[in-house]
Amino acid sequence: MRVGAVVRPLVSGATYRRGVHLLLGGVLLLPYVLVAVLFAGMFTVPDAPYGLLVLVLALVVVIGVVPPFLRGTRALEIVAARALLGVPLPDPPVTAESGREARETRVRAALWFAVHLVAGGVVALLILIPLVMGVTFVVQWFGIAGGALDGLRIGPLDEHDTGWLSLLGVVTLAGVLYAVAGLGALAAVMAPVLLGPSPAERIAALEARAARLAERNRLARELHDSIGHALTVTMLQASAALHLLDTDPEFARGALQAIEETGRAATEDLDRVLGMLRERDRADEPAGQRADGRAGQRADGRAGQRADERAGAGGGGAPPHGLGDLDRLVAHSRGTGVEVDTEIEGSVDDLPAPVSREGYRIIQESLTNVLRHAGPVPVALRVAVDGPTLTIEVSNPVTAARPRREGGRGLVGMRERVTLLGGTMTAGPDGAHWRVSVHLPALEGEAP
Repeated sequence: MRVGAVVRPLVSGATYRRGVHLLLGGVLLLPYVLVAVLFAGMFTVPDAPYGLLVLVLALVVVIGVVPPFLRGTRALEIVAARALLGVPLPDPPVTAESGREARETRVRAALWFAVHLVAGGVVALLILIPLVMGVTFVVQWFGIAGGALDGLRIGPLDEHDTGWLSLLGVVTLAGVLYAVAGLGALAAVMAPVLLGPSPAERIAALEARAARLAERNRLARELHDSIGHALTVTMLQASAALHLLDTDPEFARGALQAIEETGRAATEDLDRVLGMLRERDRADEPAGQRADGRAGQRADGRAGQRADERAGAGGGGAPPHGLGDLDRLVAHSRGTGVEVDTEIEGSVDDLPAPVSREGYRIIQESLTNVLRHAGPVPVALRVAVDGPTLTIEVSNPVTAARPRREGGRGLVGMRERVTLLGGTMTAGPDGAHWRVSVHLPALEGEAP
């Protein structure tokens, strides 16, 4: 096992990928070295225009220092580190940071750029000197080095000690590989520190993730309330139609028609929610998987904006249900044998769209719960718009055969809707009745 750990760096593909990454730093370092050698030679020329040389050198230094601080340089370094070092770095955000966070991020990126160049220079020297020497020592054993070692003397060894020179060559090659593996491992450790997201970027990513989770939870509630209501109503209507098909065909025909309408409405809701999910999936696709990361992030923003617009407008080409559709919802419930006594106070047409939509879903879930837990019993529904407040009250008798259970998923979803809108909700037994009371902000500026 220990032998495997010693040999692994020599045969691991990660060693060579990381070596390529470090060697790229040596390639980037080459222009800086050439410019330094050029100016060093110019300053040694007698009677050279030193004033002009200093001015040009200062300009060259400024030009050479700028690239490490550019956002594009950091993005390219992140892509290279992710592909060659195997470090899971996220793409930098396209949104601008505040001054302090931007300076801190750019300084860290510039420091990584400098480390990359220095490490690349070391790897380049290892390849040019020890690696070439090691290969030469090894191949001379086979007599194909020619006269490359003529006159060579290393300590007690000379050109005639072919065996010892070959062994020295193998050791040199192994040492170069271990050095590259060590530098590559060190780079993999430092990359997340210097190229990783800043605290501001981490907070922004967490906020974006929380927003996506909140949106998905909202869509899950949409599916639960809409499809759950449709299935409950359809099941009861189909059962009634089956029992009365021979004795009351007109009622059975009406029940089947109601089933058709309920199924069509549920299909529209399902198509709308799935369309919003598809938009979100495209918006959540990592920019690193696209051909152009920056363009992909801009596309993410546009897709997320379209998804938000569709969330507010219903998406999928179908308008969202609101309290203006309350008559149809009540009619579906009455088709199952539930007599709903509706009382509406004020105008529900002027409510903000989110409040109207969530109010509709709350009533829909309440009626579904009545069908599930109490059966076809009379329901009292009151919807009142009083200034800045929308009040929804649903009350039904609790049957002895089907006692009401607390803690269902429907009540949890209703409470989540109310909480997101900044409202209050109570639900529980009130004497012989089960009562749901909801108060929501009804002003345009108060609804999120």
